[in-house]
Amino acid sequence: MSPERTAAASRCIGSHRQFIDSKPIYASLEESSSVPNKKPADGQNDSSKPQGQAPEDFSWRAMRELARLALEFLATEDDLPPRDLPPAQLSERLGIALPTKGRPLQEVTNKLGRILAATPSSSSPRFVNQLFGGRNAAATLAEMLVALPDTSMYTYKVAGAQILVEQEVLARLLAAVPYGHGEGMFSPGGSLANLTAMILARNESLPGVREHGLTDQRPVVYTSTAAHYSIGKAAGILGLGRENVRPVPTDADGRMKPEALAEMISDDERSERQPLFINATAGTTVLGAIDPISRIAAVAQEHGVWLHVDGALGGSLLLSKKYRQLLAGIELADSFAWNAHKMMAVPLPCSVLLVRQRGLLAKHLGEAATYLFQTDEEDLNPGTRSLQCGRRSDALKLWAAWQLLGDDGYDAMLTRHVDLARHAARQIRSDPELELLGAPQSTNVCFEVRGRSSVAICDALDRQGILKIGHGSVGERSAIRLVCVNPDFDERRIEEILREIKAAAAALPLTEGATG
Repeated sequence: MSPERTAAASRCIGSHRQFIDSKPIYASLEESSSVPNKKPADGQNDSSKPQGQAPEDFSWRAMRELARLALEFLATEDDLPPRDLPPAQLSERLGIALPTKGRPLQEVTNKLGRILAATPSSSSPRFVNQLFGGRNAAATLAEMLVALPDTSMYTYKVAGAQILVEQEVLARLLAAVPYGHGEGMFSPGGSLANLTAMILARNESLPGVREHGLTDQRPVVYTSTAAHYSIGKAAGILGLGRENVRPVPTDADGRMKPEALAEMISDDERSERQPLFINATAGTTVLGAIDPISRIAAVAQEHGVWLHVDGALGGSLLLSKKYRQLLAGIELADSFAWNAHKMMAVPLPCSVLLVRQRGLLAKHLGEAATYLFQTDEEDLNPGTRSLQCGRRSDALKLWAAWQLLGDDGYDAMLTRHVDLARHAARQIRSDPELELLGAPQSTNVCFEVRGRSSVAICDALDRQGILKIGHGSVGERSAIRLVCVNPDFDERRIEEILREIKAAAAALPLTEGATG
């Protein structure tokens, strides 16, 4: 490693080590002043407060410590925490074991600070490991504030204005598809959004299955070989059987082949099996490939099969005027999963399932619960249209981000993501040390360093504290996957990342036919 890179890595490790190893680094809570004297209500039992803590200002002090912890984390988050300790030793050093007796708030706060310092930040310029990254300030603020009322999103009676916020956000997302008479629900991640879509397809295609279960049906699920693993998992959970998930071949760009899909469905129909669910992908995990939705929709309509689009990654491109045509035909899908926490820079989780036909969510997820659904019209009680009962508000952070950016801001940001991916591809094509493994279709850029192992490069960058970046399989080759979703990135940062990758590779031995 060059002296400059050694120094950079040392700074990364040092800035976090001072927090992880330090004794209490926060000013004593007892030194704080100007805390409003919030008295407990008459008869209120304050035994839930740790011994020695004054009940009248406990929450105020905790909120002040939240601000302190957040600011200290932000001051060092650009650098990656060190990975020089085995997990068991790190756990012991951080004091993660749960105590028998409660501890003072200041001690708990100190531990929280050390744990944060040992946690990588997905908003760091050194983090390009996942399909999310970056931070919208308004969304982060909203996420922190959601915990204060700590309510649940099943009824307007309980959640109040949060329900109105969720309705507004869902309406805007439905309009982006567009689903003129659709509906939607928030989900704790894209996997459960896909699962819910499969529930709707199963129940619509197999009458009586919700009440009586599967009998002698032989349902089949179709998804591309590049699709997310959650599709097979959902089939197993719902009793459809993982062996009944048919992998559809992809073309050279990683997109599902509609003609292969049509042939497979016809074969299953002749074998008296029941085609149940087609999953198309708008933004595959490795290549970021977008299946040809319009052509797949034509196959689905011909055979009367439910079409779902997993747009967990690529769905946000509907808000880009320049790139929304990449999802042409999306309005023909029966359901659509969309993770705003990926491209839209809002905290995890922020996922929705959108459904083209209004009423199906309540039909297949609703249950009678007079102890819960007691007032207001059904539209104000989303618990009747959800996979969950207790559910936090994930809409508020997206609403806050949208308030800050507006339609125009999101259009510019999302367009920028794809533009940066294409810039990275141009840089890679022009560099004789690198090899591009396919033109980027959305935000993901896959490539190799010639003669070096992609796996070894990613591991070295991580352990040296230089970069968190992942690798994935492209055909028979193992590729470095650069994901361009951080709104703070520009062309200069992309070029720096490529230089850091090449420098790490240069320190590794040559690997003949490097494919791993």
